[in-house]
Amino acid sequence: MTPHTAANWNPREQRLVVRAGLMHDLGRSFDGAAPLSDRSMGVALAALAAREPAPVHVAAVGPLSVERFDALLDDQLGLARVAAHVQRVAERAGLAPPSYFGTEVVARYVGLRDTHPPADAAIDLFPTDPITRAEAAHSFAVVLRVGTWVVAGARSALRAFRLPRYDAAQREVLRIAVSKIGMPYVWGGTTDNTADGLVHGGYDCSGFIWRVYKVSGLPWGSQIRGRTAAQQAGEIPKSQRIRMRDVAPGDLLFFGSAHFRSTATEANIVHEGLAFGDGWVIHSSGQGVYVTALTSGWLHDQFAWARRVLS
Repeated sequence: MTPHTAANWNPREQRLVVRAGLMHDLGRSFDGAAPLSDRSMGVALAALAAREPAPVHVAAVGPLSVERFDALLDDQLGLARVAAHVQRVAERAGLAPPSYFGTEVVARYVGLRDTHPPADAAIDLFPTDPITRAEAAHSFAVVLRVGTWVVAGARSALRAFRLPRYDAAQREVLRIAVSKIGMPYVWGGTTDNTADGLVHGGYDCSGFIWRVYKVSGLPWGSQIRGRTAAQQAGEIPKSQRIRMRDVAPGDLLFFGSAHFRSTATEANIVHEGLAFGDGWVIHSSGQGVYVTALTSGWLHDQFAWARRVLS
């Protein structure tokens, strides 16, 4: 498959937001690779506000990084207070989250961000990168498509976001994990940059665990030998497997069609995450590194077992 470019990867969404009056072509083209200007953001937010019964104030903004864009769109959707709540919970838990942790958790819960397929990994953006017009068009298109029930569901779920008290080891591990919120999903990736030979920094699901425990040099990382989720799931005795009810913060979580007593294979263990505590998981998947609930949905239904490396 021929890789897309930063300008042309989502032409249907670009046409959708132009038809809806949220964005406009620049000259003869949409110019998707260009940074989104604050003026264009103001136009889009005003157009969105006109669709809502309680429009938010639209003001000029500064440089539009991905995280700043997501914060403004969260606010437009009426989710700013929820984002602030998520931020405060992580701060009070001693995790020293980046300033955009709450807004990125919310943005990804709603589905505003998406990771490009492996062939297009070079055009992925970090949270601090300027957002391009094409990436903005994607997020605006998501807002146009999702129903109010999606926003209401995010508000309800994330209002209940709580974290437990951590011991020193759990806090050290989860501080690293939290600092990577919004990093892109990159197939085979294990680093923040291109040190592993890939075209872009980021992580796949087991690469995120590798980044947290191994690349960081944490002492507990020496227990992890396999690189893939299946290898990490299968390299412990079955007697050491942990059921969902006994999961603790910092545990490795494995997902797929495998049952608790199954032999781990690349076919039946297909995803991995890191236990955040109180029914939440932080992992790298389709929207990059994000937080979601372990208590419902695919992760709940496909949970196989957990593994403890902190002791």
